[in-house]
Amino acid sequence: MSLKGKACIAGVYEHPTRKAADKSVFQLHAEVAKGALEDAGLSIQDVDGYFCAGDAPGLGPINMVDYLGLKVRHVDSTETGGSSYLIHVSHAAQAIAAGKCKVALITLAGRPRADGMATGTAPRVWGATPDVPFEFPFGPVTVNLYAMAAMRHMHEFGTTSEQLAWIRVAASHHAQHNPNAVAREVVTVEDVVESPLIADPLHRLDCCVISDGGGAIVVTRPEIAKSLKRPVVEVLGAGEAPKGQNGGKINLTYTAAAWSGPRAFEEAGVTPADIRYVSIYDSFTITVLLALEDLGFCAKGEGGRFVAEGNLISGVGKLPFNTDGGGLCNNHPANRGGLTKVVEAVRQLRGEAHPAVQVKNCDLALAHGTGGSLGTRHCSATLILGRGA
Repeated sequence: MSLKGKACIAGVYEHPTRKAADKSVFQLHAEVAKGALEDAGLSIQDVDGYFCAGDAPGLGPINMVDYLGLKVRHVDSTETGGSSYLIHVSHAAQAIAAGKCKVALITLAGRPRADGMATGTAPRVWGATPDVPFEFPFGPVTVNLYAMAAMRHMHEFGTTSEQLAWIRVAASHHAQHNPNAVAREVVTVEDVVESPLIADPLHRLDCCVISDGGGAIVVTRPEIAKSLKRPVVEVLGAGEAPKGQNGGKINLTYTAAAWSGPRAFEEAGVTPADIRYVSIYDSFTITVLLALEDLGFCAKGEGGRFVAEGNLISGVGKLPFNTDGGGLCNNHPANRGGLTKVVEAVRQLRGEAHPAVQVKNCDLALAHGTGGSLGTRHCSATLILGRGA
């Protein structure tokens, strides 16, 4: 079943806080839910489907539905890390198409910054999972797992640190216009490669910010979206795919976007050349570069040259990306940046991005998320969104 024409995004919201020392995670979820529903012009009583992931406290939807005072007939707590929320949009569209709900609410919230989490440099241990006994003795942490992918790409294709730096440079050019961004200072390639080395070859400015906050998305039936006073954004296509170790037979130079992207494009009936704007998960600069290649915006191994030509900078390049500053500069709430990628794509399609970075005649956008680790196992999710009539 194709999702094309089956569901629309009617409301979005990104929490303005970047440090929530005075708020609980529950409260942040409630505030972003309220913001997205108000953006759509709907009320809590209209919601009959609820979606959340592992950032939601307790038993996920059980606790959150009770806390938010929802009366729903469909819930989904799919957990794939940062890609969860793009999958939630897809699953919400599927549920709506199947008649399981009419108005789906998706929320994300967390406070790693206020809690002082050692994000990126602390060992990742997922309990009694089958991989832990084999991998934990080697000290895997988020940043060195991504660094392995970056180093392998450099070895295979001659990619350089200076080329990767252009991704942070582009994000910073956009973040300067976002008053809520954690890092608003415009940086140069030299600034990035001269920043402290965290895990070779990744420098500090190759890494995303750590922030509290969150966001929410409201997905509805098309007729409901069209009855509201907000611009309509249609869900045209979606794809999702995991990538694991495959018993050690693994190529670190590509991601699961190589599968999720083509599925989304096929369903939407468009090609990469048709896309006007992209929101791509940017936990690290290498995450973006690999996704650009795997999604078909440039050939494998050509990502470094593509970004170094300034193609990601709005008003300059041919493929503007993350015009809110992305996870590298703006916001990486709860260490899960997928939801905010959808939010900025919706802003672009509505014509509501900051005027300095708004893409002209933006009628087709891609949002892409990555959850897990490029160096071990992860999940990719891709959405193709279009401006409705």
